[in-house]
Amino acid sequence: MSKKGLKIATIGGGSSYTPELIEGFIKRYKELPVKEIYLVDVEQGREKLEIVGNLSKRMVEKSGVDIEIHLTLDRREAIKDADFVTTQFRVGLLDARIRDEKIPLKYNVIGQETTGPGGFAKAQRTIPVILDICKDMEELAPNAWLINFTNPSGIITEAVIKHTNIKTIGLCNVPIGMINGVAEILGVSAERIYIDFAGLNHLVWGTKVYLDGQDITDRFIDELSNGKSTTMKNIPDLQWNSDFIKSLGMVPCPYHRYYYNEKDMLEDELKSFKAEGTRGEVVKKVEYELFELYKDVNIDIKPHQLEQRGGAHYSDAACSLISSIYNDKKDIHTVNVRNNGAILDLPNNVVIETNCVIDKNGAHPINIGHVPTKIRGLMQAVKAYEELAVEAAVTGNYYTALQALAIHPLVPSSTIAKGLLDDIINENKEYLPQYR
Repeated sequence: MSKKGLKIATIGGGSSYTPELIEGFIKRYKELPVKEIYLVDVEQGREKLEIVGNLSKRMVEKSGVDIEIHLTLDRREAIKDADFVTTQFRVGLLDARIRDEKIPLKYNVIGQETTGPGGFAKAQRTIPVILDICKDMEELAPNAWLINFTNPSGIITEAVIKHTNIKTIGLCNVPIGMINGVAEILGVSAERIYIDFAGLNHLVWGTKVYLDGQDITDRFIDELSNGKSTTMKNIPDLQWNSDFIKSLGMVPCPYHRYYYNEKDMLEDELKSFKAEGTRGEVVKKVEYELFELYKDVNIDIKPHQLEQRGGAHYSDAACSLISSIYNDKKDIHTVNVRNNGAILDLPNNVVIETNCVIDKNGAHPINIGHVPTKIRGLMQAVKAYEELAVEAAVTGNYYTALQALAIHPLVPSSTIAKGLLDDIINENKEYLPQYR
């Protein structure tokens, strides 16, 4: 890595999250000497790239730091000799997300962009593209790190680990959201909270909660069982059953509601769908308003309205992670990483989400051993689905894809799995070359 100044390539540079990424690099400039940031997007994203790119340039200018922002549609130019490549793209844009949410609802199945059949569809579109990006990296920046926060982050990261030679770490904002949620409920600052995390992306459990190093898990479980709860902008805040939370004895992530409260979540989703459309349709409006704001030449900071998107804190986490690698910090981050025996109940070569020590060689998972029986079955079932989803996306094998959907806990039958798969392939033809 060049000590003269780092080159960052951001794939999906026209994303509404980009200002948060730029802010993260600006505020860490003293410890992380970023010299060039290449924001790259596809032709359909050209207008958004221009708008976000110009806001990024104004932010850098205001801060006075010596960072050059480049806007390009040429991915190879962006990747060449990069030190870090970050990915935050959405194949098919928000229209594809809206389809991912609507198709399952037709079958009375939860329609969510990363969990269940919606997440499967997104993974099938995304994996061929991420593997293509990795091919460019292997040729043009073989020593670069890929920091992935394209969803479903765990599945995408697993595809990269199993099918490329690229050094990669997957990121998600759910653990950060959970830490902030715990801090808010307890009325303390987030820096004082530490959580032991174990599980998978969007299926991670907080097995122990600490305040200033003291184990306060039981105290926090009492708060949850008394009606307090933590969620995210994109997941309805349905209350947990008090006895259920006591029996679980650990902190579920917001996405666990889809598994543990499937019926209630589906009812809530169908009601919202009738009233205001899918979450993707709501986000489309939020995005439109954000980009109108970003166009204002007088704005030269990250607008606070960005927090209305479900992915707040993603980009800041990415900057923090990059700094830990570059500076060999040996601090702890919750990331998506190759299991390597950290969870004994899962294969070594799959991706898990857990606390890792980060240094210049990457992420080293802290050993967990066996997880409690009460969470083991669900974790293993979802991981088996994820393994098949990766295999299906790489091979385009229809039968592998059918098995992936059939064994997913949110898909009620093999008949429905087949209907879902046929609709997903049919409605995503242009983005699924592997199934032709």
